[in-house]
Amino acid sequence: MLLLISPDGVEEALDCAKAAEHLDIVDVKKPDEGSLGANYPWVIKEIRDAVPADTPVSATVGDVPYKPGTVALAALGAAVSGATYIKVGLYGCTTPPQAIEVMRGVVRAVKDYRADAFVVASGYADAHRIGCVNPLALPDIARRSGADAAMLDTAIKDGTRLFDHVPPDTCAEFVRLAHEARLLAALAGSVRQADLGTLTRIGTDIVGVRGAVCEGGDRTTGRIRPDLVAAFRAELDRHAREQSAADGDRQRGALNGYVTRHQF
Repeated sequence: MLLLISPDGVEEALDCAKAAEHLDIVDVKKPDEGSLGANYPWVIKEIRDAVPADTPVSATVGDVPYKPGTVALAALGAAVSGATYIKVGLYGCTTPPQAIEVMRGVVRAVKDYRADAFVVASGYADAHRIGCVNPLALPDIARRSGADAAMLDTAIKDGTRLFDHVPPDTCAEFVRLAHEARLLAALAGSVRQADLGTLTRIGTDIVGVRGAVCEGGDRTTGRIRPDLVAAFRAELDRHAREQSAADGDRQRGALNGYVTRHQF
């Protein structure tokens, strides 16, 4: 499971750089402009320069309206500014066809510029509160538009969390649908260390956090701390090891059962 951390500016990105060995992707956003608020192009460039060259930089395009041309242009701007992961929050898309139209424009704009760029179609676990597309529609939207990953976050940051709106079994179905479509599955939304066991068990590929690695656990007023990033990563790796061991035990058990059934 890859760990994506979201600093809100260059200073926090420098703190992420101090913890670069513990994270996989630095994600540029502007929290005061929304869950997936877009930051300025020059901030993306500065953060790209601030973190190690081998650490991918992701950038959110925003909680976007249903304006395919506008969104495609914004996505290209993020790519030109140095982001290799481009995330689009499909906030204003109320139907799958609208979301597919927006994402097809993004995919074409970004990949015509940089073929190895990674495009993420992002929806919201609390979609019922804002009227956008159903979370379980996201994997098919991503597949049909040519995106590389489907993601869920929370739109309204009011203290509620991912599992408050989409319970673990539904998140597992989201991951299954994404994998069936040959996409990566990313989950975020006030994720805490206590959630990592479940996220690992259901096969999440990317987990996105901010508040969990901020001082005081506050995504708005707290600042990212390298020691909290390291602690979060250590817990993530512990769960990954335990899950790997459990999977190995199940495989050995299944093999032993097969051998027993077929002895002559």
